[in-house]
Amino acid sequence: MSTIYNLGIALYKWAVSLASFRSEKAKKLLQGQEMAFKLLEDNIEPSEKYIWIHASSLGEFEQGRPLIEKIRAAKPEAKILLTFFSPSGYEARENYDKADVVAYLPFDTARNATRFLKMVRPAKAIFIKYEFWGNYLSQLKQHNIPTYVISAIFRPSQIFFRPWGGLFRRMLRCYTTIFVQNEESRSLLRGIGVENVEISGDTRFDSVAKVRQEAKVFPVFEAMVSNAPFTLVMGSSWEEDEDLVIPYFNSHPDMKLIIAPHEFNKDRLTRLLAKIERPAGFYSMTPESEAANLHCIIIDCFGILASVYKYGQAAYVGGGFGDGIHNVSEAAVHGIPVIVGPNHKKFQEATDLIACGGAFCVKNADELANLLHTLRSDDKQTARCGKICSNYIQAHLGASDFVFSNIFPSKTDNKLTQQ
Repeated sequence: MSTIYNLGIALYKWAVSLASFRSEKAKKLLQGQEMAFKLLEDNIEPSEKYIWIHASSLGEFEQGRPLIEKIRAAKPEAKILLTFFSPSGYEARENYDKADVVAYLPFDTARNATRFLKMVRPAKAIFIKYEFWGNYLSQLKQHNIPTYVISAIFRPSQIFFRPWGGLFRRMLRCYTTIFVQNEESRSLLRGIGVENVEISGDTRFDSVAKVRQEAKVFPVFEAMVSNAPFTLVMGSSWEEDEDLVIPYFNSHPDMKLIIAPHEFNKDRLTRLLAKIERPAGFYSMTPESEAANLHCIIIDCFGILASVYKYGQAAYVGGGFGDGIHNVSEAAVHGIPVIVGPNHKKFQEATDLIACGGAFCVKNADELANLLHTLRSDDKQTARCGKICSNYIQAHLGASDFVFSNIFPSKTDNKLTQQ
């Protein structure tokens, strides 16, 4: 990689170290980096070659999960290494039973990439959606290791398509195959001479469909919503989202609310609870016997939101007043209307669902109030919107099968260890 790229990585490491004095997330990331190679040394079997799958965070992991589980089912003899960059992903899935080893991915320095590949000796490398680490990709290409990115989506504004994006364009040529979500992405890549592209769709749809099929039962939420005509589930919310929704909730005693903040620590949860003027509690502290008396439950743990959406008549997916919305399909698969903020245009499923009437964008409190009034008062309209959402998800299933059959063609890839 170029000197400029490596300097950028060094500056990023320095920024994380500096931020760790004030940010719990940065502190956890730094701690994870410090333990990464020790964890690998203790768990990697030197005689084995691994299928290496990398997810930046928990959301990307859930996107790639159907492929991981398909690999595990079809190739039980294969060793799987799952890496994360974000603490939210690692902490939630460090005991994931479909992977043989779960670890942090060390910072993308040339030294780390060389050491990592020498230790892991991957048979294949699979990155999920938005992972472009130059030193790792260069090393993978240099060692002729088949390398893939799945469920990728590209937009004209990205650096790959800018005159000064040559370094990042070279990264794209390190992949054996780039599996993209749509034709627009393939056309953009072809426009810069990248031909190693296949349209697969988004594996996230397979993931959420399986979650719905295997959705867990939560007695606490069942008890809370049992006497409510309308419940809104607010998922992956930030404070900007909560400041929009909670005042409406406070003034409408006939509705109930479930909130899953995107990030939570003690101060964050204390501030959130203080905004709620009706009976509320935290999921981890609420016994089933008391849940029916609550009007709002705040989820203070990872890993259950995707199943909890089923308890709502509508969902609000957070992030649309910040960097971008979170996983709309997790909510839509349950056949309920979805509400998002204005920053949704980078997310194909959100723009599609808004266009066909299953999801709605709100820009302010008045728009939210008008929409919730309609959804609460018109059951038939709410059901129609929900049906549009579930039909959309159903129509987009199958990406995981397509990707698997291309990465592991049955006639030519019977033994991973022969790579």
